[in-house]
Formats: sequence, C-alpha cells, structure tokens
Amino acid sequence: MSVSIDDVTRAAGRLAGRIRRTPVLEVSPELFLKLELTQHTGSFKVRGGFNRALAAGDLPAAGLIAASGGNHGLAVAYVARELGVRAEIFVPTVSSPVKVAGLRALGAEVTQTGAVYAEAYEASLKRAAETGALEVHAYDQAEVVAGQGTAGLELLEQTGGVDTVLVAVGGGGLLGGIVAALDGRARVVAVEPERIPTLDRALAAGGPVRVEVGGIAADSLGASRIGAIGYGLARAAGVRGVLVGDEDIAAARLELWRSFRVAAEYGGAAAYAALRCGAYVPAPGERVAVVVCGGNTDPSTLA
Repeated sequence: MSVSIDDVTRAAGRLAGRIRRTPVLEVSPELFLKLELTQHTGSFKVRGGFNRALAAGDLPAAGLIAASGGNHGLAVAYVARELGVRAEIFVPTVSSPVKVAGLRALGAEVTQTGAVYAEAYEASLKRAAETGALEVHAYDQAEVVAGQGTAGLELLEQTGGVDTVLVAVGGGGLLGGIVAALDGRARVVAVEPERIPTLDRALAAGGPVRVEVGGIAADSLGASRIGAIGYGLARAAGVRGVLVGDEDIAAARLELWRSFRVAAEYGGAAAYAALRCGAYVPAPGERVAVVVCGGNTDPSTLA
C-alpha cells in the first residue's frame, strides 16, 4: 500500500475547517521553518488522525483507539472529542507527563503499559479486537500518512516552493506524507536521532527492521521500526537520510527558543539540528524548509 499526491489532496479537502494552516517563519530568503508545533494539540499528528476518522465514515460506538508515545494520542483524543466519540489511548511508560496529562484533559481514557511504543501498540490491538473501536495507527496507515502530507501542500503554497525539506523521522508517517505531497517538486532529507535510526537501518537492510530505542527524543520519535508506507515512499523517492546526536538535538532546541522564540520538544527540534550541526549543509542559494513538528514540552526546561 502506498500514498499518492491525489490521496494527500483528498485529505486536504476532508480537513478543511478542521485543522490550522500552520505558519511558516521566514528566517532568511533561503531558510523557512514550518511551525507544525502550533497545530491543534501541539503537533502535526491531528492531520492524520482527522483524515483516518473522517475517511472511515460512520464511526463505531466504541470510538477511536490508538497507541502513542504522546503526540499521536493527543491528536486522536482531540479528534474524538471534536467528533463526539470516545477515545482510548495506550502509551508506553516513557511518555512525557505533560503529554499524559494532556490526554486526560482531552477526555481520553489512558493506559500506560510497556517500555516502548511497540508494546503499547500490541496492547491497543488486543483492546480494539475486544471493543470494535476504530484503530488509528500512529504512522503506518494510508489515511494517516496522507493526512500528515497536507503539511507539505501548505508549505509549498506558503513559500512559493523550496529546494529541500528537512523532516524528522520516527515511524515515518510525516516523512511519507511529505514525500507524497511534494511529488518530486523538492528533495526530502530525513533526519533521525543517532539512537533511533529506523530509516537508516531499513535502507541498509532493504526493508523495515527493529532498532533499539533510546535518547532524548524517544518520547516522540521512539518507533522501533519504520512503517512500511513511509519506508516505501522514501526509498522510491531516493530520500537522503542523516543522523544527529542527542547533544545536537538539545542545542538546536535551545537555539530555536533563543533565536526565534519557538518552543519545540526534542523530537520537534531534530530536523533543525541537522542544519545546526552540519549533518546537512545546503548549497549556496539553496532554499531549505525545516518542519518543526512538535512542541509538547515543559517550557521551564528552556530557561
């Protein structure tokens, strides 16, 4: 299964009036920040959540169910509340307390189980089979990937076109959506934490493989295996991948705050870290956009 520009365009139609058109900060004529952390619930994830639910038509009485390190769960809880159905969210024990509190504030039933996303996901599948709730996968469903890609459509319209887009990778839903949305109109660079190299290992192995998960961005980029859809789209498009260290991510996060007053979470700062540390060096005159994908963080840590 794959996702095309047509799928993303249809998703944009469904989402009209449901999501925010997030702003783009023009740092210079060659650098743009797509501020997805200003989306409802603080990340791009609500795009895919809404598209999955709306594409399903009539929703089951049990509502929506999802497993998430936090951001996806917040999005699904928000979507459920807006559509008037219940949400049940399974999160790993490493999830940020800020995100767990946010889930409960949105009215979701929250179960913390497992050390990593994969274990929470297995528990959610078992529960969905029992209740009949609609599963909303964090990154490996066509409707979810197409929904995330609507951020790419906006980016092209807002900038008038760029040469390169830097995207952080966990499970690959945002990556795949952006690749589909750009449809060859710009190159995509996938940025991963060194301690969660899901795409890097998949490209080396010729397919998705399990990796160890760790580091400061694990609560939002902590998938142990890249999704088949995101991997397939990235491979077909010849996406280049770069790795960044925890120290680089932390420094990029502080710079986003100090220079631009952008309060990103660690995962949200990962793509910018590639520019800051030199993992990706633009050519002279190259127009680069960075997707700042999430901002569910404790702002006191930016002081």
